[in-house]
Amino acid sequence: MNPPLRFPVRVYMEDTDAGGIVYYVNYLKFMERARSEWLRSLGVDQQTLLDAGTQLVVYRLSCHYTKPARLDDALDVSADIVSVGRCRMTFEQQVWRENERLCAATVEIACLNAQDLRPMAWPSALKSLM
Repeated sequence: MNPPLRFPVRVYMEDTDAGGIVYYVNYLKFMERARSEWLRSLGVDQQTLLDAGTQLVVYRLSCHYTKPARLDDALDVSADIVSVGRCRMTFEQQVWRENERLCAATVEIACLNAQDLRPMAWPSALKSLM
């Protein structure tokens, strides 16, 4: 499998709550961006997949928050594939501020037919890149 991707993120005002702390759901947005950039690093983008009739969706997610990120923090978000099945893959993702892990998640992605939203096997071109 490919090495984990590390994606830099800066915390902006729009990412925080009234106390200047990153609102919990925004960690999931940061992780989504890292997975999208992982795809781009393989030479694939979401629109190309959709145009070809393939849609990737979050099937299951488990997240553990340990420390808060704050306004203006520079973060690194990792995306590491730990398993690939016929129509699903599992990522381990983490959000770091320097040497502090702030959040860790296990994210299962499902491959769907974009027309009927039913599970489908990974397209061979994508599977070969994974």
